[in-house]
Amino acid sequence: MPGMRTFLAVLSAASLSMLAVLPAQAQQEPQQLAQQGAIGVPQIEQYFNSIRSLKARFVQSNPNGSVVQGNLYVRRPGRMRFEYDAPSQLKIVADGYQVTMWDNATRDFGQWPIGWTAASFLVKDPLSLSGDLAVEKLERVNGLLEATMSQTRRPQEGKVIVRLSENPLQLRGWTIIDNRGNRVTVSLSDMQTGLQLADSLFKNESGR
Repeated sequence: MPGMRTFLAVLSAASLSMLAVLPAQAQQEPQQLAQQGAIGVPQIEQYFNSIRSLKARFVQSNPNGSVVQGNLYVRRPGRMRFEYDAPSQLKIVADGYQVTMWDNATRDFGQWPIGWTAASFLVKDPLSLSGDLAVEKLERVNGLLEATMSQTRRPQEGKVIVRLSENPLQLRGWTIIDNRGNRVTVSLSDMQTGLQLADSLFKNESGR
């Protein structure tokens, strides 16, 4: 499954342990937007910190043009599960400490600390946008608010574009761009929050 291997490379390379500091200059424009009544970085931070759990359908577009879908489960802090629809047997699970990827069909296996994954903004608790992350742009594109983020110290390692709807503010998806320009785009639908999600969803079932 070459496309999936590329996705995993992008996922780990565009690290969102970057989600932490905005330099003072990067903070200025979003704060001005907020003062004018528009949504800015503080509102986005507050929104993510208000989510304790979520379930959603996702559609994932890979660099090779393939499209896959499945269910996403999140329970903060630190727990996340991407479960892909059949016939795929791929699962990606964060148990609070590390992310494990396995595919019983292809015997692919990978494991890394959760802070190294580009989707860690979903599970970091509390999420603070006043650390190692620079918000390069905050703009409206095709009716959605897009926040383009990169690491302050290593901006060349990739970017993440987080997409949200407004009124009410809601996560709609994200695009991970690695340092080679490869893109993985995830779009969400049917999102539910505040659910009781079982511990078993976030356990490593790979047998390793």
